[in-house]
Amino acid sequence: QVPLVESGGGSVQVGGSLRLSCSAPGGLFNGNCLGWFRQVPGKEREGVAAIYSGGGAKYYSDSVKGRFTISIDNAEKTVYLQMNNLNPSDTAMYYCAADTRPVSCEYQGGWRTGMTSWGTGTLVTISS
Repeated sequence: QVPLVESGGGSVQVGGSLRLSCSAPGGLFNGNCLGWFRQVPGKEREGVAAIYSGGGAKYYSDSVKGRFTISIDNAEKTVYLQMNNLNPSDTAMYYCAADTRPVSCEYQGGWRTGMTSWGTGTLVTISS
């Protein structure tokens, strides 16, 4: 387990934007899979997006493709999730996650099942 600290959550109206940030240890930016997940009470956690810090390959769930963008800033040791055109179905607790093994996001079962460390979450609420 490594420390992952999310920030940037909040409440916005439909159609608005938010940018989530995740501060992570520098060692995760040399070839690890980093990602964002979300969960609504009573539902399973959903993988939202992932990025491989070794080459930049990005992965998105169908529900956010075209609206959300994941990126990393190696200098700031931060993973970002830019969320645009938000709608009420995006309301959830958002978690930053990392696979601490030096593997790609496609390793074994893939990024949705391979994360080994988790942040404590930041709440995103979309109001109509």
